[in-house]
Amino acid sequence: MTPSRDISRLLEIMAALRTPVTGCPWDLEQSSRTIAPYTIEEAHEVVDAIERDDTVDLAEELGDLLLQVVFHAQINNEAGNFDFGDVVENITRKMIRRHPHVFGDGDARTAGMVKDAWARIKAEEKAERAAAKAAAGIKSAPMSILDDVPRSMPGLMRAIKLQEKAAKVGFDWNNASQVIAKVREEIDEIESEIAMGSPHDRLEDELGDILFAVANLARHVKVDPDQALRRTNAKFTRRFAVIEQTLAAEGRSLTDASLDEMEAIWQAAKQPADNTAT
Repeated sequence: MTPSRDISRLLEIMAALRTPVTGCPWDLEQSSRTIAPYTIEEAHEVVDAIERDDTVDLAEELGDLLLQVVFHAQINNEAGNFDFGDVVENITRKMIRRHPHVFGDGDARTAGMVKDAWARIKAEEKAERAAAKAAAGIKSAPMSILDDVPRSMPGLMRAIKLQEKAAKVGFDWNNASQVIAKVREEIDEIESEIAMGSPHDRLEDELGDILFAVANLARHVKVDPDQALRRTNAKFTRRFAVIEQTLAAEGRSLTDASLDEMEAIWQAAKQPADNTAT
C-alpha cells in the first residue's frame, strides 16, 4: 500500500489495521475510550507546533490528529454506530446551517453578529437533539445551560466556558476589581486551612476555588489563562536553563549550589521584557 493525498487511502489503512487476524494487534484492542487520551494529546501537539511557528511539524501533527478522527470513525463503523462519511456529513451540515450569511440569505455584517447567530443556531440544534431523543424514548437528565460544556476539557478551559455560560444570564461579577477581591478571599481561606492542618480534600477544594477565581479574573481582563500559564512555563524553563548553564560553566551541578546561589542567577537571568516576578 502506498501513501496518497486522497482521504480514502487513510480510511483503507485504518480499516486494514483493524481487520481481524491480519491487522495490527494493538489497533484491534483499542476502543474510543482507550484512545481518547491520545486524541487529546495529538490536539495539544497541534497547538504546540502552531505556537512554535513550525509549519513542517504542524502538517505532521494535523495528520496525527486526523488519524484519531479516522480511528474513532472506524471503531464506531464496526459497532454499527456511524462511519467517517457520517462524521463529514454532520460537520458540513452544521457549517452550512451555522453560516446562513454565506450559504443562505442571512445577514451578518460584523464578527459580533456572526457570533450571536452562531449561538442562536447552536441553541436551536441542542433543542432539536433533545426532542429527537425524547421521541426515541431516550431519557435524559434535566437540561442545564452548563450541560454542553464537556467535562473532559482541561480544567482552566472548562472554568472559562462555565463562567461564560453563567455570565450570559447575568450570573457574573460586575468588574475585575470584584474578582480580585474574591481571589484574595480564597487565598485567605486556604491559608486558614493550612494553618489548621486541614485534610487533603479540604486543601484541594480551596485551591480549586482559587484557580476558578483566577480563571474568572483572566476572563474579565480578556486574557486566556492557559496561554498565560504557557508563557510563564516558557519563562520558567528559560530562566532555569540559565541556572543550569551558569553552574555547568563553573563545573558545578544543581546539587552543588545553594538556594541563594540559584536565586541570584535566576534574578540575573531576567530580561528587560521578561521582568515579571515568578
